Amino acid sequence: MARRPARLTLALLLALTAAPALAEGENISKVNGSVTAEAGREYGDLSTVNGGIRIGDGVRAEDVETVNGSIRIGDRTEVRGVETVNGSITLGHGVTARSLSTVSGNLRSGRDGRIGGSAETVNGSIFLDRGTTVAGSVSTVSGGIGLVDTDLEGGIETVSGDVTVGVGSHVRGGLRIRKPNSSWFLVNVNKRKPRVIIGPDAVVEGELVFEREVTLYVHESARTGRISGAEAVRYSGARAPHD
Repeated sequence: MARRPARLTLALLLALTAAPALAEGENISKVNGSVTAEAGREYGDLSTVNGGIRIGDGVRAEDVETVNGSIRIGDRTEVRGVETVNGSITLGHGVTARSLSTVSGNLRSGRDGRIGGSAETVNGSIFLDRGTTVAGSVSTVSGGIGLVDTDLEGGIETVSGDVTVGVGSHVRGGLRIRKPNSSWFLVNVNKRKPRVIIGPDAVVEGELVFEREVTLYVHESARTGRISGAEAVRYSGARAPHD
């Protein structure tokens, strides 16, 4: 993930030039300034270097990219890749996207989202709401990960983020908490123990691997694969115990 921001920045800086007003359905490209996609319309690529991107409800678009800015996408929208370096990504309900990626920012998907690839961030959290399906994996370095009634085909990976596989979620690719290493000297890696919760009626297929010390809670109704590197604490009720 560390090499992607540089590639995105270079690609945008080389490709974007000042352009006149564009007709409906064409690309919108800027160097400085925000981009707005009006509800119910169809666009090509939407991109800027210094500015946020806001997409209305019911829009269809191709790649959505910025370097310094956040991206907000309305309900029932279809886009291809969504990527920013310094900013958050927020999806409304029923959004379909191929992949989601940010470096310094949170990533949040509303209900019934469809992500065709992976969702990843470095210094930020990821939250996927009820009914979301993800064909790839979910990963962070220092941010937390939270799933509620989410179907995840790939796995979950983080270094120092808390993880909650919430009620009714199904993860097929296992879960891994990696040990920090010297190559992440530019990343804010928290030294405290991550808190990992496998909630009511949640399922984690595959191995749960913990390369560093964690606090692990597994609900009595949850099912998991083999656990290595941690001792699971079983609990009942709607919420895990406080540490």
